[in-house]
Amino acid sequence: MKNLELVAPAGDYQKLEYAYRYGADACYVGMSAFSLRSKTTEFDAESVVRGRALAKKLKKFFFMTVNIYPRNSKIPAFIKHIKWLRDEVKPDALIAADAGVISIIKEVWPKARIHLSVQANNVNYRSVQFWRDQGVKRVILSRELNLEEVREIHKKVPDIELEYFVHGAICVAYSGRCLLSNYMSFRDSNQGACVQACRFKYKLLEEASYGPKVDLLNKKIVLEEEMRPREYMPISEDEHGTYIMNSRDLCMLPYLKEMADAGITSFKIEGRSKTVYYVASVCKIYRQAIEDLKAGRPFDESLMDEAYKIASRGYTPGFLFGDLGKNSMRYEKSSPIGGAKFVGIVGKEVSKGEYLVDVRNRVSTGEVLEVVLPDSVVSIKVKEFKDIKGNPLTEVHGGVGNRVFVLGKKGLEGGLLRING
Repeated sequence: MKNLELVAPAGDYQKLEYAYRYGADACYVGMSAFSLRSKTTEFDAESVVRGRALAKKLKKFFFMTVNIYPRNSKIPAFIKHIKWLRDEVKPDALIAADAGVISIIKEVWPKARIHLSVQANNVNYRSVQFWRDQGVKRVILSRELNLEEVREIHKKVPDIELEYFVHGAICVAYSGRCLLSNYMSFRDSNQGACVQACRFKYKLLEEASYGPKVDLLNKKIVLEEEMRPREYMPISEDEHGTYIMNSRDLCMLPYLKEMADAGITSFKIEGRSKTVYYVASVCKIYRQAIEDLKAGRPFDESLMDEAYKIASRGYTPGFLFGDLGKNSMRYEKSSPIGGAKFVGIVGKEVSKGEYLVDVRNRVSTGEVLEVVLPDSVVSIKVKEFKDIKGNPLTEVHGGVGNRVFVLGKKGLEGGLLRING
């Protein structure tokens, strides 16, 4: 089996640490002015340099995103930023989408390795050939491609690396080319400021010539397209509202072999704005699936049980096998579903079997916790909590900072605590 790479998101330095520790070969990060996660990334110049040093120490890869579509006013800043990356950071690759930005990279840093962002919407082999001829070493293919299309691209252009998103949120627009956020909230998704208007809760109202609008809750509403008479498309609404654009999340975990056979060598995870628990847990299960694949072992179905313990909107394989179909959208609500609640991050052991924990959600004594470690999951019935001064507590709540958890076992430092739902 050829070399397969797992690429993970890192929205801050802590997530970077956990992504590497739980199995990522590479991480992609970005700074707010140049990245498509401008409102959620917490990387500044200092933490980018620290992150690059960490990657070198661990012998991992470190990619920088410069994948927005800049207006004229941002070009000077981009030139300055690329020079800084060249001189001070030296990332293993730059991820870019805009042709102008790529021309800046080639001019300012000719030796830079360029990966073409999914935002460039590459869906055919001629496009991939074009970018290869421009010096691009890897193309991150559009999520809208199916396996046979990927296979043909690899056959026609075998001398370029192909990367594909395998897990995370799916944009309702064409790989992020969306104007809805701008229209609804004056925040441009192509400048990294998407407000995710597709996830908003909408209500169906009947327009009235006077007086209040009539709420259509519990009424059967359908759409009929002009050229498809009598083909009725239902719009559902309940007490939560209606979610007509709320895609399920991508999960390719059972299909990595098919993707590798089609020519994909790099599996990418979405989610720079997600929690550290999400990043670490997704890396862990995909790492195991990749190692099983490389060893010739069959897919371990229990990994999907783990996947369902991670908050999601429900899962779909996306376009991998063709059209999305009726199970691609989650109409019930946009809030996440998941079989486990993230409780906190285990810190240092302050006494035998007692650990400082950065608490993220409420938990009470007597509850059974799972400690998710890079190579195992340990079940523990929590015996006692203490505040920092050593006073006993019966429960703790998220947002209180560090508390002492009496867990009674060694070797749990750095683990992630959860409660199964």
